[in-house]
Amino acid sequence: APPKPADTSTGGGVSVRVPVSTSTTPVPVAVIDRQGKPVCYESGRRSDTCEAAGDVRVQGRSQTIQVRPLDREWKVKPYCRKQDAYALSHVKEWTLRPLSGGGPHCTVNSSATAFVLSTGGFTGNLFHDYTDVLVPAFITAHRFGGEVQFLVSSFKSWWTNRYLEIFQQLSRHEVIDIDNDDEVRCYGGVVVGPTFHKELGVDASKTPTGASMVDFRAMLRGAFGLSRAAAEPSGDRWDIRRRPRLLIISRKNSRAFLNERAMADMAMSLGYDVRVGEPDTNTEVSRFARLVNSADVMVGVHGAGLTNMLFLPAGAVLIQVIPYGGLEWLARGTFEEPSKDMQLHYIGYKIQLDETTLSEQYPKDHPVLTDPLSIHKQGWEALKTVYLEKQNVRPHLGRLKLTFLEALKLLPHGRQAKANN
Repeated sequence: APPKPADTSTGGGVSVRVPVSTSTTPVPVAVIDRQGKPVCYESGRRSDTCEAAGDVRVQGRSQTIQVRPLDREWKVKPYCRKQDAYALSHVKEWTLRPLSGGGPHCTVNSSATAFVLSTGGFTGNLFHDYTDVLVPAFITAHRFGGEVQFLVSSFKSWWTNRYLEIFQQLSRHEVIDIDNDDEVRCYGGVVVGPTFHKELGVDASKTPTGASMVDFRAMLRGAFGLSRAAAEPSGDRWDIRRRPRLLIISRKNSRAFLNERAMADMAMSLGYDVRVGEPDTNTEVSRFARLVNSADVMVGVHGAGLTNMLFLPAGAVLIQVIPYGGLEWLARGTFEEPSKDMQLHYIGYKIQLDETTLSEQYPKDHPVLTDPLSIHKQGWEALKTVYLEKQNVRPHLGRLKLTFLEALKLLPHGRQAKANN
């Protein structure tokens, strides 16, 4: 989904407002241990982060942070796509410079740590919302135990409100539309730019508290009121939840299942309770998260919708349908590899030539069908246009049945469902 137009209105403050003070000196707080690192450093292969402690004064309208002590000026774009020029063209640059003399007069003091991040870039796409912003924000903010204040650059009220429950889990303080803020906000410490570890992932060995993807998912359950931590059948013999639930992630514009109804009927014949969901940017996050959390198996074609795997209970099964065109590497990096740290089972279903609509659009000897690698060599735009935007799929029900049966065997419900059939 393309990003929505920028909305620069203030909105969606979190639980606690910071009191205004007339003091010119911020509340001192020792929150950041630099351990000999430079103020700004490469915190991940896709992220640069600046951290400073002392007398910190933030002026949002000019994207300027003055710090004492600080020996030189630093600049950073606080978004986790540092090698993507297009994404960064939608991210404002922030400057940290030494605070000299009396400095600007503090209008707001806070004992929290300031955390500057941007919701520019590719936000508005579910996958990028999490892998570029929300997971890195968790990695960075978790160590502060709620005593952190989000100063959001390129603020979009619709986006912040969409994920407000997550910000409330990480912070006890108001979320600030910092680019349109006229205050001089003073802190004892600041972090500019979240830390990226890996796609939809947290490297517990690199977090100060040892936090992992298990902790991130537990935080999501708390944020959205998700009841199932593990994929287990109900203890009530008359409850429909004794049957394993299969959720089909539906798509309409591209990479759509053309035989979705037949897929659902076949799954029901195997003993599944089947649901179909089609998330988009207007879908209420908590409502769809609860639907996903109720599922034991989720199946969908490669795309942003599979990011909803974050809400599956531990032990559930993710079935990623991989479009035709040699896209295994893309499927592996985005959803297969992250599934392990989420404690999910993973099954890949590769679309064959007789299951793709590309075979109806191109002659049998066309390179799109016979030599996908030659299309890959033309660059990302060519690959995306042909294999991601022009393709729909019709999985062979016989092959898919075997995949659904394989998923059943991975669930605690498996023996029961087999007995019923």
